[in-house]
Amino acid sequence: MGCDTIKQCIQAGNAVLGIEFGSTRIKAVLIDESHGVIASGSHDWENRFENQIWTYSLEDIWTGLQDSYRKMAEDVKDKYGIVLTKLGAIGFSAMMHGYMAFDQDGELLVPFRTWRNTMTEQAAKELTELFDFNMPQRWSGSHIYQAILNEEEHVKNVAFITTLAGYIHWKLTGQKVLGVGDASGMFPIDSKTKDWNQEMLAKFDETIAPKGYPWKIEQILPKVLVAGEQGGSLTEEGAKLLDESGSLEAGVPVCPPEGDAGTGMVATNSVKVRTGNVSAGTSVFSMVVLEEELKKVHEEIDIVTTPSGDAVAMVHCNNCTSDLNAWINIFKEFAESFGIKNVDMNQLFGTLYNKALEGDTDCGGLLAYNFFSGEPVVGFDAGRPLFVRTPDSRFNLANFMRVNLYASLEVLKVGMDILLKEEDVKLDEIYGHGGLFKTPVVGQRILAAALDTAVTVMETAGEGGAWGIAVLASYMKNKREEEALDAYLSDRVFVGQKGVTFSPLEEDVEGFNTFIKRFKSGLAIEKAAVNALK
Repeated sequence: MGCDTIKQCIQAGNAVLGIEFGSTRIKAVLIDESHGVIASGSHDWENRFENQIWTYSLEDIWTGLQDSYRKMAEDVKDKYGIVLTKLGAIGFSAMMHGYMAFDQDGELLVPFRTWRNTMTEQAAKELTELFDFNMPQRWSGSHIYQAILNEEEHVKNVAFITTLAGYIHWKLTGQKVLGVGDASGMFPIDSKTKDWNQEMLAKFDETIAPKGYPWKIEQILPKVLVAGEQGGSLTEEGAKLLDESGSLEAGVPVCPPEGDAGTGMVATNSVKVRTGNVSAGTSVFSMVVLEEELKKVHEEIDIVTTPSGDAVAMVHCNNCTSDLNAWINIFKEFAESFGIKNVDMNQLFGTLYNKALEGDTDCGGLLAYNFFSGEPVVGFDAGRPLFVRTPDSRFNLANFMRVNLYASLEVLKVGMDILLKEEDVKLDEIYGHGGLFKTPVVGQRILAAALDTAVTVMETAGEGGAWGIAVLASYMKNKREEEALDAYLSDRVFVGQKGVTFSPLEEDVEGFNTFIKRFKSGLAIEKAAVNALK
């Protein structure tokens, strides 16, 4: 679209806004009627580890939301010379899971417990046995059940629990709702009804009945909505909360709030059966849309849904690029100590990532664990980043970089091997998105080796979840009658889009398989480090 056409789109109130809360960045993306990005703004933030809890404060949440919106609105003014006052639709997305519990007056009862916490092992185990369904530690249902097991004082006062996206949506619209994809990371969903699994709700209530709490679980959960439904509209109070300048008009329709897994699926056009995607940033997770139910329950694999409610197998790993980025920063400090000022980080990442491709396919016998926090997929409730080698390992820069790239996907491979090899799940296409793929080819090649599957990165992959939730808001606003989400994406969003596909190299696959055997054998080293370094 030309500048004048975009300006008319904005002034007519047809532009659509998506805002996503990632683990290190909050991003606001404005799109036009062709789903192209016309303005954006972002705000960096970091989780805090306070009183043994990974958390973000409410002040962090609202400061970040307002700053990302303000920067996006400034971008509109700078590019098109107009003040943003109208929107066609809005969508909010955020990291899935965790625990935000509120009392009858809407006050937060305990600090926000994020997905990164691994403090609910007993609850997750008991609920998995009770439901015969994998209940991961980070799910909201596990968090509240653990709080019950711990006899935490606040539980009796709970009136509402939700996710981060659900909280923001509630405060801006007044509606206690949640998109089915995000909801599926709170409590099990029945993919036939696209709603909470009633049998499991009943089992939960029956189990906690002796405690005598004044609520039943469904009463404190949000209402579940599917993609295309309206989740409410921006209230006068919500408009002022979002846009501190007061320019934005209220009444904007808002789509159901979604989780980052769902928006990643949308952003990569992978909501159809037998498609999948891998999101690789601070954490890494894969999403594979299932043709049929898995043969058995696997604690390494979560069953969640697409934004339309179709069943998805998810392998979620708490750690991905944090340790890798820490090593890159060491090289930055090294360069600066030699008087190199203003190090170009894109060039530094690109140079070191590409150096990895010169290394041995098995990393020369090197071993790395990127465990900043626990990894329940391999049985860890805490982590210690580690680099290990034997005296005869081939220790050079190429192998060092390669082993740290492998480490970013090592736990994901463990879970995906269960899906692809034990369960024989079929995958026609898998898409990669997130920071790991920012340097062309390298992350893509490593993932292809890990999964022994061709990996595609789309042109739009860099836009990420903020663009994905904007597309979901656009779908709500513009879909034709009975038009399914997968058809809308294929026919109206991604038509003509190009992607780059990398097929796995046999020697890379063999090398990664050799490395993963070493990784599994060395888990005892990681366990010893956790126990020794408190």
